Amino acid sequence: MDVDVNGTVAEGFEPVREAFAANFALLGERGAAVAVYRDGHRVVDLWAGTKDVDGAAPWEPSTAQVVRSATKGVAAAALLLLHQRGELDLDAPVGTYWPEYKAAGKERTLVRHLLAHRAGVPVLDRPLTPEEAADPDLGAAAVAAQAPVWEAGTDHGYHAQTYSWLTGELVRRITGQPVGAWVAEEMAAPVGADLWLGLPAAEQARVGRVGPVEAPRTAGALKTRPKRSVSEAYADPDSLTRRAFAAISPLPDENAPSYRAAALPASNGIATADGLARFYASLIGEVDGGTRLFTPRTIELARAEQSAGPDRILVVGTRFGLGYMLHGSASPLLSPGSFGHPGRGGALAFADPETGIAFGYVTNGFRKSVTADPRAQALVRAVRTALAQ
Repeated sequence: MDVDVNGTVAEGFEPVREAFAANFALLGERGAAVAVYRDGHRVVDLWAGTKDVDGAAPWEPSTAQVVRSATKGVAAAALLLLHQRGELDLDAPVGTYWPEYKAAGKERTLVRHLLAHRAGVPVLDRPLTPEEAADPDLGAAAVAAQAPVWEAGTDHGYHAQTYSWLTGELVRRITGQPVGAWVAEEMAAPVGADLWLGLPAAEQARVGRVGPVEAPRTAGALKTRPKRSVSEAYADPDSLTRRAFAAISPLPDENAPSYRAAALPASNGIATADGLARFYASLIGEVDGGTRLFTPRTIELARAEQSAGPDRILVVGTRFGLGYMLHGSASPLLSPGSFGHPGRGGALAFADPETGIAFGYVTNGFRKSVTADPRAQALVRAVRTALAQ
């Protein structure tokens, strides 16, 4: 698919434009955007294709998309900010703030276990319907009652869906506000980031329709997937992998206004590419000379390795800091010091403190990949090339 690439790149970042255009020509991209900040200033702002995966209307500069698990990086920042402000102790039992969570043998689960996917509750014995999942009271009650699959802190596995209520309820218990409202007031608005956890009705029209797309055969050589993949594990209905992703069942319609309006910190954040990049830029420094969110100490907490090795859910080896995926084979980022989060099937956002780079990529075409989409990886490689020139 040949498209006209819109937007700008700063001098030296031309390889990103080339890679972005190649994603459409060679990798089956339908509609997408990428933004990059360096030292708090935007150096890449590109968009192309169609707003909807199944439509013809053009992607606009303000087009936003569902970013799936890239939302988890926003949820993690909320808890780390509360810790930074002295309102949350990462080494306190979760039950200190949320007494009901002590049920079913979870008394010793620490806050840091939740952030690092070590809590042992990636599944729900009774999955929630999409309507139930959107109710924060029902979601919180379900994970509070759930018996752990493993003892908290002894192993790690991706909490694909339950991360929504584990993080969201802690924010609500500490602040007294719904997590979406708190994120809007304390994070998105201060840094001017177009991202939402619970999309306002006034913003619905700018969000494109998402859907599955098949990877072209020519893209096969670019994939770096392990021999045994999460997709294969997902095919087993009794596996922890399948049960974790099916904690909401059936899977929600991601294009439904009701789903977009819900606040599920694990999976349904909505953002522009610039919104994600700007948010991550604010974690590691001032954006356009203004607000920053994380202190240097909190940056180090975010990217200090907490979990590494075979993942009980994603099957392959993963690395997590406090809520963030770290650079590795499962989710290659810019450098060993990067921290961020992909969204299943496409989206990616991260920060790299050493280079001052913050990156955001969103797409309307989702693939079967979970953590290392070839389109996003092509853009990351292009950023690396630009920095090396």
